[in-house]
Amino acid sequence: MSATNLKRTLTGTVVSDKMDKTVTVSVVRKVKDPLMGKIVSVSKKYHAHDENNEFHQGDVVAIEECRPLAKTKSWRVTQLVEKGQTA
Repeated sequence: MSATNLKRTLTGTVVSDKMDKTVTVSVVRKVKDPLMGKIVSVSKKYHAHDENNEFHQGDVVAIEECRPLAKTKSWRVTQLVEKGQTA
């Protein structure tokens, strides 16, 4: 089995687009608490590469794991899932 097509993909919301060619994406997942059994939301932020600065705050995007592009950036935005609300 080759490791060419085993890249992880996640879907999340862009929470910051203030950096050049980088967006911060918040990914929320639901997990069951091991002790209480309650379903809780766990969120994590990822820095993702956005080559053309085309994604903005509020957009829902798909990100894909890639080689390290910077100290904290190892993800690349692959597609726009849903356009965010414009004020």
